[in-house]
Amino acid sequence: MALIRAHHINLGQRLVDVSLSLAPGEMLGIIGPNGAGKSSLLQCLAGLLACQGEVHLAGHALGDMPARQRAQQLGYLPQACESAWSLSVADIVALGRLPWGDQDAQAMQRAMTQAGVQDLQGRKVDHLSGGEQARVWLARVLAGQPRVLLADEPIASLDLYHQRSVMDVLRRYAQGQHGVALALHDLSLAARYCDQLCLMDQGRVRAIGTPAEVLTEANLSAVFRVPVHVDLTASPPVILVR
Repeated sequence: MALIRAHHINLGQRLVDVSLSLAPGEMLGIIGPNGAGKSSLLQCLAGLLACQGEVHLAGHALGDMPARQRAQQLGYLPQACESAWSLSVADIVALGRLPWGDQDAQAMQRAMTQAGVQDLQGRKVDHLSGGEQARVWLARVLAGQPRVLLADEPIASLDLYHQRSVMDVLRRYAQGQHGVALALHDLSLAARYCDQLCLMDQGRVRAIGTPAEVLTEANLSAVFRVPVHVDLTASPPVILVR
């Protein structure tokens, strides 16, 4: 059974007849130019935007699930996060346990280790760099141990080392029979890490399938409106503007 199944999602002109599914153990990359509808799609999958169509989480209609149950099953990492208070990193990560009503120290420590922020746990989040903060907010989501993790540009503010580190974390998380769907702009990383890709263009799905099926020169040139060179046989894959 698919963890997430979306049927004919419509949201004005922002999303038009979008359908996709996310299986256990799978990492789905949502790609496309700015304004293509990537963030809107993730917010619909998370139940944060009211849309037409159907979204099912583990076989249950998302809109019919109690909020607490939905929060236990689904974790959402937005593109930008901030705290209204000067909380410690440990306190931020503890917020991920709110749906469960506990303070599972083992889950929180594991999440901080996965995100590489265990050495920062005593520091105030507003005293950290943007990249450090991004990893702290990822740890918060991981602490909740959701079956489905939705992440909007989780590597946007990270240096090259931490981009790869976070992608490795998400890849391993998916392999633990969870589902991960993320929006990202780096097509080479999408080809390297994702099992499936959904290429968006002006609110519509241009192509969906394996990286080899989606990342063709014809698809990318049409969507990004520039000539693109693709070599998926290289290690790592190479995708460049000509």
